[in-house]
Amino acid sequence: MSDALAPILPGATIGFLGGGQLGRMTAMAARSMGYDVIVLDPDPDCSARPVASRTFTAKWSDAAAAAELAKLADVVTLEIEQIPLATLHAVAQHRPLHPRADAVHIVQDRARQKEWLVREGFPLGAVRTVDTAEECTAAIALLGPSIVKSAHGGYDGRGQVRVTTAAEGAAAFHGVGGGRAVVEQFLSIREELSVLVARSANGEVAVYPPSRNHHTDGVLTWAVIPAGATETLSRDAMALARAITERLDIVGLLAVELFVLDDGTLLVNELAPRPHNTYHHSERSCATSQFEQLVRAVCGLPLGDTAVAVPGAIHNVLGDLWVDGAPPDFAAAMRVRGVRVHLYGKPESRPGRKMGHLSAVGATADEALARVREAYALLRPSAS
Repeated sequence: MSDALAPILPGATIGFLGGGQLGRMTAMAARSMGYDVIVLDPDPDCSARPVASRTFTAKWSDAAAAAELAKLADVVTLEIEQIPLATLHAVAQHRPLHPRADAVHIVQDRARQKEWLVREGFPLGAVRTVDTAEECTAAIALLGPSIVKSAHGGYDGRGQVRVTTAAEGAAAFHGVGGGRAVVEQFLSIREELSVLVARSANGEVAVYPPSRNHHTDGVLTWAVIPAGATETLSRDAMALARAITERLDIVGLLAVELFVLDDGTLLVNELAPRPHNTYHHSERSCATSQFEQLVRAVCGLPLGDTAVAVPGAIHNVLGDLWVDGAPPDFAAAMRVRGVRVHLYGKPESRPGRKMGHLSAVGATADEALARVREAYALLRPSAS
């Protein structure tokens, strides 16, 4: 089905493929704008269920269920890219799907994504796609110290193994699942940035200023905006992200994760065609949050202002902080000036699971970051 250029106005229904925390927060924004929301997710207790008027509990591979959702919606978007192509096509047969299936197909597989970026001439570090343990070993021998990553899935630090010698190649290949994988050469990284781009069906584009991000074991720990990058680096990062978005013909959002090397070189790390953890601060810092912006983009509404209204930061809250069933001391965290708590409604905590985040604003980015880190340090299980 071709993209409809007429705006889909409040009162219409938005279908979401995915009911995790990104779907929940976008659905909340859609609700505040007057839209109805329906969701498909394999988890019967998904985070977005309380926000949706109807939830289809079905596997991502259930194309029939996805088609039923599409028939009840005016437009469909997604909060997770790991959805089979057949399911995406089933949706697109009935309603506009943003972003389009072919773009999601490129991005959802790490090997396809890297190969597309290289083919299109975008800057990456040295990388090789491998299909066997022998190919993995040879790639490490060529590239030196590297990270081996599964081609499909494996976000938030999962499905990745760091290696220093070729002798570790076979074990690393099998350690990430024993299927297609990518081997990425270690880089001398000065900092990590991301840029979020919104694009509507009529070609309007809005680019958010870069976010500066810090990861621990592959999982985002905190993010802050403004990033503190030079004007030249910010301009180049935003131009690069916009070019990738337009080349992929994305309608919706595209987050472009970037590395800045010690010598200032800017390289693409990975892409995500959806709201992104590194822009949760946009809900408080930017004139238009990423969640409202996604609704605007997929519904063909004018895109919102992406300017930073006030410096802000977020800190992820993982399930590790729940001890013997006791929640962290959120009241203590909220005593820090400018701090809010955002929880995702997940009924079960477990180590490594994203349960929520803290946000803070301040007069400067450094102040906002200091506040959110101070608040995080106060999160301890209550004594009661």
